[in-house]
Amino acid sequence: MTITPTPDLLIKGGTLLDAETGAEKQADILIRDGKISAIGSDLDGAGAPEFDAAGKFVSMGWMDMHVHLREPGFEHKETIDTGCRAAAFGGFTAVACMPNTNPPIHTRDVVEFIIERAEGTPVDVHPIACVSKHRKGESLAEMADLAEGGAVAFSDDGDPVQDTGLMRHALEYSRMLNKPIINHEEELPLGPKGHMHEGEVSTRLGLPGIPTISEEIMIARDILLAEYTGGHVHVAHISTAGAIDLVRQAKAKGLPVTTEVCTHHFTLTDEEVEKRDFDTNTKMHPPLRTAADIEAVKEGLRDGTIDVICTDHAPHASFEKEVEYVAAPFGILGLETAWGLTGREIIAAGVLSMQDAVQKLTVAPREILNLPIPVVEEGADANLTIFDATTEWTFEKDHIHSKSTNTPFVGDKMVGKAWATYNKGQLVDNS
Repeated sequence: MTITPTPDLLIKGGTLLDAETGAEKQADILIRDGKISAIGSDLDGAGAPEFDAAGKFVSMGWMDMHVHLREPGFEHKETIDTGCRAAAFGGFTAVACMPNTNPPIHTRDVVEFIIERAEGTPVDVHPIACVSKHRKGESLAEMADLAEGGAVAFSDDGDPVQDTGLMRHALEYSRMLNKPIINHEEELPLGPKGHMHEGEVSTRLGLPGIPTISEEIMIARDILLAEYTGGHVHVAHISTAGAIDLVRQAKAKGLPVTTEVCTHHFTLTDEEVEKRDFDTNTKMHPPLRTAADIEAVKEGLRDGTIDVICTDHAPHASFEKEVEYVAAPFGILGLETAWGLTGREIIAAGVLSMQDAVQKLTVAPREILNLPIPVVEEGADANLTIFDATTEWTFEKDHIHSKSTNTPFVGDKMVGKAWATYNKGQLVDNS
């Protein structure tokens, strides 16, 4: 992967994909000073560097609305710079980062620090601020000030907003601010010391489990609160069949409820914990569920219940993961493998068309976060991803651009590749 300041660039021979309509057309794109100067056939770059996009698609830049960049405070796991490199390799020109940093993103200065640190990267970074001060779930953070500083949503991710009264007030404020509340949906007393999905495998392995009902009860509560307050609830990393059905019912009623799914939750089941002999790279939160839950996820993607594909990119240092299963932190990397897994498990399997999958990585997350949607037209800032959905390749350790290496997918076949991104006048070439 190379990252090069390239204010002028000619992208030759690609197929332009309109992520909003699914329309396609073959054309060159000429970029001058970071803006799209011309779109047409057989364009003359007048000496500008060229990128050969023949046989590839070009869309607006992709966005992952659920990542952990760890900075400030946990730079031994990841930094904003390394996280953005991982994102760019995965085809993303934008990410929204969660607030479980140290200090947490619960004051405006931390929001502004993150935005400033990301300025020189080829990725737009949008901070998600805390719902509660210090993420302790006791009192609301200064939500209006955080929003003015650049926060695009509010979450205590990693921990649920357990206090129902606090969640009610958060939704009331968020409605006024036109920002969603993204909740980690888990009723903690139902699985306070769980390490994997509660079921046959956890029983066989003797590991405390996290039951599906702990996710579903919290989602049911939040749907009722969304109906009562009119505030927008976004269900983070949905993982169970029952949870998906609850969101489906909420949407049928027209309630302001949206949701996302992580790539690992439509790829791996809880059986991997046993198959991989307690490999801690199978430990994430919410946990890997059952094959029936994966089928429900796919149906939720197919029928539109699930709005967004994301990663919950969660880097941890090797010394933190290379411990006994019950002592390891939850989480795996996701940015570098997101498209390859989507291509393999969702597009090639016929769950979604390539066009619909791209929509869930581009338009949908920005609509939920009320962010401007990039356009591929003359005069617009160039914010582009160049990709295909058919290239077969093997994900190896040298494809990891995160600072950490905690992924179960090294050695796995991927289908579909992000070849390049262009954003903020920078070309990221992954070819």
